[in-house]
Amino acid sequence: MYLSKINEETIVYKAGIKILEVKIGIESNKEELLFRFPLKTEVKSLLTDFKDVESIPYSADLDGYISIEESMEDPSFEFSRGKFRFRGPFLKLTREASDLRFSLWGNQGFLYRYALYLLERKHRIYNFHACALYQEKKDQMFVVIGGAGSGKTVYLLNGLAKGLKLFSTETVHFRIEKDAVSWFMGSLVDNVRLGTLMYNFPQFLPKIETQEAGEEWQKKIALDLSPYKTDFEELKTPRSVVILFPRIEEGRKGFLLNLIEDRRKAAKALFDNISQKIAENVILYDKIPVLGFDEKQMALARLKYASQLVHHKTITKIASVHSNPDDCWGDLLSC
Repeated sequence: MYLSKINEETIVYKAGIKILEVKIGIESNKEELLFRFPLKTEVKSLLTDFKDVESIPYSADLDGYISIEESMEDPSFEFSRGKFRFRGPFLKLTREASDLRFSLWGNQGFLYRYALYLLERKHRIYNFHACALYQEKKDQMFVVIGGAGSGKTVYLLNGLAKGLKLFSTETVHFRIEKDAVSWFMGSLVDNVRLGTLMYNFPQFLPKIETQEAGEEWQKKIALDLSPYKTDFEELKTPRSVVILFPRIEEGRKGFLLNLIEDRRKAAKALFDNISQKIAENVILYDKIPVLGFDEKQMALARLKYASQLVHHKTITKIASVHSNPDDCWGDLLSC
């Protein structure tokens, strides 16, 4: 999809945002198409991806740029001179979209993936699709890695119930510099199926309207877990980091932990997880297919750092876990 020449004189509304260390400029010919503050705690919000999105001044020295021109033309986009340019009836697309998570500003949409790309490319900050919990007495971080349905939420809520502190619900950031690994606080809001809260973790269930029978398994809510967070936002070279790949199944008996002793396999698993959201294609507003952002040099560097991480002295265990929700921690917290 390539644009005809944009009328730059009409692009008069400008703003900047900051996510962790990435700074992005946003401009448009319609003020209502700019990123909106304050963010709401809702399923489509970027707060389910990142700890915060800050408002900053627009300037000429930011990490990336997004330009949106509202027009009656068919939606289209291009990337040139360091800027993504979108054109089309975006106000109408926003009103009619089947799922606003897959929009410019939704938690599965363009800005989310662009921010991951820039964090990695510009700042060497790598991003797991994972949750992270911290055990204070042992200075130990648990990073639970997996896609939708793998069991991250079960680990998250079960761990908080056992007294662990929250470091991230959905995106876990790390950077390696020389011999040190720095971990950065991620999102503090999690999209949780209502039935999971009602029947498995009622202690975390907020006050909500009564649901019709069966509806609880169709609906997710954005659960703010910030009261359980750690007192720090960056953790540098903790004593121990345990990386888990869960598979949680109702009705399964016991707790089965399989250590991943071959660090080459572990590095590949981490590489695949970090790459997923950057590399995959996405359809915005049910109409605009956007290709993934990955690049050869980025992929090579990503594999290098994934390999460095799995061999780092702080990584004390990498394992897959098969369990039911109640037994998901097994004896991990007492080891």
